[in-house]
Amino acid sequence: MRAGIVGGSGYLGAELLRLLAAHPELELAAVQADSSAGSSVAAAYPGLARAYPRTTFGVLDPGALGGYDVVFVAVPSGRSQAVVPDLVGKVGCVVDLGADFRLKDPAAYPAWYGFVHDAPELLASAVYGLPELGREPIRGARLVAAPGCYVTAAALALAPLLAAGVVEPSGVVVDAASGTSGAGRVPSAETHHAAVNESFAAYKLVDHRHTPEMEQITGATILFTPHLAPMTRGILATCYARASGPSSTSDVLGVLRGAYAGEPFVEVVEEPPATRETYGANTVRITGRHDPRTGLTVVLAALDNLTKGGAGQAIQAANLALGIEETAGLPRVAVTP
Repeated sequence: MRAGIVGGSGYLGAELLRLLAAHPELELAAVQADSSAGSSVAAAYPGLARAYPRTTFGVLDPGALGGYDVVFVAVPSGRSQAVVPDLVGKVGCVVDLGADFRLKDPAAYPAWYGFVHDAPELLASAVYGLPELGREPIRGARLVAAPGCYVTAAALALAPLLAAGVVEPSGVVVDAASGTSGAGRVPSAETHHAAVNESFAAYKLVDHRHTPEMEQITGATILFTPHLAPMTRGILATCYARASGPSSTSDVLGVLRGAYAGEPFVEVVEEPPATRETYGANTVRITGRHDPRTGLTVVLAALDNLTKGGAGQAIQAANLALGIEETAGLPRVAVTP
């Protein structure tokens, strides 16, 4: 099957290229990137040279991708709303890695993202691409909105407990840290190595734009605080919720294990997970505890923001949409050490 990438020169695009190089069913047919048009993939990412020795980035032209089986759109949030409408109905499936089609309420975009949505008619038909929390709607979908990395970690940690009614849906706190690759390839004053190295900082207090996405998928009211950590990849989300009744750590772990039994990419573990345990893999490692002294339940989730939190999840959703084996082309073993 032919796959295309729009916005392939950023970190998510590079991760898509890396994973597609090993995919048994999807073959890259075109990669577009306005900022790098005409240059080679090998020059931008020498580590990909063996897989793409002669591939160059084309100009951004969605119309040239008509008839493709799947197109991954990995442009910044706010830009994919101008790209996706030119692809839907002309390719087998569109998987948008940005935020433009994740929220169902068009009024949420000016409030949280600062732009008016130009294609609100597509919001109702867009399928949210988090397979572990809604696999069936993704099968055969023509437009998939892949979740963000913070949201994936928090939703997979909290959703089973909320669905089981063992924690309250109000007053939930998500405290999460991300590696610097989550900020994209172009550095800013806040994400430059000199600013991040040997430092740990919170940002976008109270009004981070991923908050409504977390609330939409979990049904909870959430206070979200993101942090930037001095590492390249990874998300570690620590989530707190008040127990709705008598509980124990055994109960919490039992709910999580029951929810994710048989899931190929979710591992419920005893010890607190670390981001390094998911490096380069499409896996999430989760654990939980109940504190009887405070009545609070804490759940932790670790993942690689570029893989399960980004490109890997997009390919997982594309596999489902196209009728391919869900795990095809996706690593489950992390890079160690």
